[in-house]
Amino acid sequence: MPNQLLAGKKGIIFGALDDQSIAWKVAERCVEEGAQITLSNAPVALRFGKIQALGEKLNAPVIAADATSVEDIENLLSQSMEALGGKVDFILHSIGMSLNVRKKREYTDLKYEWMLKSLDISAISFHKILQTAMKMDAVNDWGSMLALTYIAAQRTFPDYNEMAEAKSLLESIARSFGYHYGAQKNVRVNTISQSPTFTTAGSGVKGFKEFFDYADKMSPLGNASAEACADYCVMMFSDLTKYVTMQNLFHDGGFSNMGMSREVLAPTEESE
Repeated sequence: MPNQLLAGKKGIIFGALDDQSIAWKVAERCVEEGAQITLSNAPVALRFGKIQALGEKLNAPVIAADATSVEDIENLLSQSMEALGGKVDFILHSIGMSLNVRKKREYTDLKYEWMLKSLDISAISFHKILQTAMKMDAVNDWGSMLALTYIAAQRTFPDYNEMAEAKSLLESIARSFGYHYGAQKNVRVNTISQSPTFTTAGSGVKGFKEFFDYADKMSPLGNASAEACADYCVMMFSDLTKYVTMQNLFHDGGFSNMGMSREVLAPTEESE
């Protein structure tokens, strides 16, 4: 049941591709809660995804932008402020891509030019968005900037590949820029570490189904869904979390604090 937590607020959602995307769910929930938004993704994603249909459904302008291009980000922010009638109150960075993963290169046999591209797309793009938004004074005081991350930034998951480094960098950027944005503009910057989620990107990771099931058994509350993540993002965009910044917030059903669960041990115990 919508509570109008974002009534009067304006925002930009990066990364919606199709209805499996967390960003897609976040966009829907933000509008349900009273926000006006613009949607953005890379030009190639606009051609092959379904974001235009989402824009029509939500009455949200769709603006193409390569998040690794400062010029594109400047144009996106300018067009968004024009379309929404002023500065924005929140931005979601839901962007990640690894050519090495796509091309099935093992972590011990990476192509480094691809790795640099992965870091630029998946992490440095967040710095570019934050820096450009600050320089353009595009975000209202007490605004909220969020990026989606994963616990592989802290723990080893062999098949997550170089995306672990990308997420570590992403979280570091949130902490470092969070200080400067908070001190200068009262804007908060956080990351949300989400459970394994069946998105178009996530499903491409080797062994994803098996790990999804393992994480679900390990987590006392089970894996958090994309819809639940959208609810959490709404809360982080709202005025209820005005003093939360520079945090990596685990939204994973308790997985991040678990060592072992009875559900995971059960098959082993039965075989003894």
